[in-house]
Amino acid sequence: MPQADDICRRYEGIADWFTATRFAGDPPMESAYLAAVTKALAPGAAVLDLGCGAGEPLAGYFIRAGHPVVGIDGSPAMIARCRERFPAMTWLVGDMRRLSLGRTFGAVLAWDSFFHLGYDNQRAMFAVFAAHTSPGGLLLFTSGPDHGEATGIMDGLAFAHYSLSAAEYEELLTHHGFAVLQHVVEDPDCGGHTVWLAKKEISEILPHTGISA
Repeated sequence: MPQADDICRRYEGIADWFTATRFAGDPPMESAYLAAVTKALAPGAAVLDLGCGAGEPLAGYFIRAGHPVVGIDGSPAMIARCRERFPAMTWLVGDMRRLSLGRTFGAVLAWDSFFHLGYDNQRAMFAVFAAHTSPGGLLLFTSGPDHGEATGIMDGLAFAHYSLSAAEYEELLTHHGFAVLQHVVEDPDCGGHTVWLAKKEISEILPHTGISA
């Protein structure tokens, strides 16, 4: 199966097709989940979109709702489209596996991107999620329905998808300080996506009290 680095090159090759396809849905199939995240965000809270593609529909949804977005993608062609469409936002060509921005966000998204990573890389990503999610912030990502591998075809090219088991995702989320708010397996109202929504717990110890916040 194609690996993560090769996946970025493949997205580079289908940027025009991908942009046209992802801009076609109105409203996007993800709307219910995006609305849930938006409702929970503080006004003006920033959003980090990992694997942002061409900026629609996810990043655009939050930008139009008044939330600044930082988008990361491994494809320069995708990032170029984001910069053209939303020049006031921050768009970076980069590898989510090595991300260290030194700041946190009200919401972190890894929709249809994180699942291209192999098993060990996915496990390591939860530390990246935790490092970039504010206390009380949200993490929204998609996975497969159970442990395994699959291949999807987009514009004639093969794209690898990997998934851990639901039990392991829950364990990783808990270990990194997240509480699962929603886990929907193969949601028929969202194109069959398996969706996770989790909240970063506030566990800071208050000084001199021994009481957890």
